[in-house]
Amino acid sequence: MADAWKFEVELRADPAADEVREAILAAPGFGQAFTDHMVLANWTADSGWHNPRVTPFAPLKVSPAAAVLHYAQEIFEGLKAFRHADGSVWAFRPQDNAARFTGSARRLALPVLPEEEFVASLQALVSVDERWVPTGGESSLYLRPYMMATEAGLSVRPSREVLYGVLASPAGPYFQSGVKPVSIWLSTRYTRASPGGTGEAKTGGNYAASLVAQAEALANGCEQVVFLDAVERRWLEEIGSMLLFFVHKDGHIVTPELSGTILAGITRASVLELAADLGHKVEERRMSIDEWREGVAGGEITEVFACGTAAAITPIGRLVWDGGDQVIGDHDVNEGIGPVTAEIRRTLLDLQYGRTEDTRSWLTRLA
Repeated sequence: MADAWKFEVELRADPAADEVREAILAAPGFGQAFTDHMVLANWTADSGWHNPRVTPFAPLKVSPAAAVLHYAQEIFEGLKAFRHADGSVWAFRPQDNAARFTGSARRLALPVLPEEEFVASLQALVSVDERWVPTGGESSLYLRPYMMATEAGLSVRPSREVLYGVLASPAGPYFQSGVKPVSIWLSTRYTRASPGGTGEAKTGGNYAASLVAQAEALANGCEQVVFLDAVERRWLEEIGSMLLFFVHKDGHIVTPELSGTILAGITRASVLELAADLGHKVEERRMSIDEWREGVAGGEITEVFACGTAAAITPIGRLVWDGGDQVIGDHDVNEGIGPVTAEIRRTLLDLQYGRTEDTRSWLTRLA
């Protein structure tokens, strides 16, 4: 991409009025409202990356024959920008998102966007729409980079035309009920990914395939669904858009290992290091659904939590399956949030919001 750090900027002629923006920032929800602008850049097989720009947020124009609509050749990322006490705005580990974006692109036969250009696109958008970054509480600006195949044609092959973009959306807490234990439905009918598939790529097809299981969870009174492996149907994988951690009574923590079918979560990687800093031994290994249920029943597992960019760290208070129901932890203490879960969550948020020193250089200033 020529002049990767210099984006052409076209300001919106009718930006949101101050009172409209302030009303949105007061109660942003998640993924419901978007800032005035967006980033776009194009790629073709002949010209490579070109035309990076910040432009008014508006519908995209793509052909009805665009490859993304027929063969789902697309990827995306999700990360947050946090307002610090001095008014500055920082992204959490964007270089890691850029690296994962590269891996997803390769798996979906899309062109690689250099990592420095990925980060530059975030800075370009936030510098223009900085007034949309919320202040206070656990609010943030959610950033959604994406890449999709736009070549018109129905041949089954990698697209020779691609669009890269970044959206920004003010975000409040992911779960509207606040930080309270959620209920998880065990899916035994559906699986999320299989060996050799796209499970470790961040691509929309993985999420589309999970929606029917998520609907099943909601029908059974649960907020989220947990998937088992596709081969033996016994090993734990992901919870919808989050990853699992199990706290044992001696303080050590277990999380399912990355097996090629589980997304390499940025928050997950952060929790591994922060938990170790707090004195917890952390194991990455295969873990079965039976070990989960038996560990809770026998008192060996005292807390379960999930993590992800959107939800940060969320305690799990109940596991439900066809014919069974199990409560996790003591719901009469601290609203059911275990002490280890609470400590790790607080440590992560304090770092993201600049309340503690960033000794690992995980934060990158955007504005």
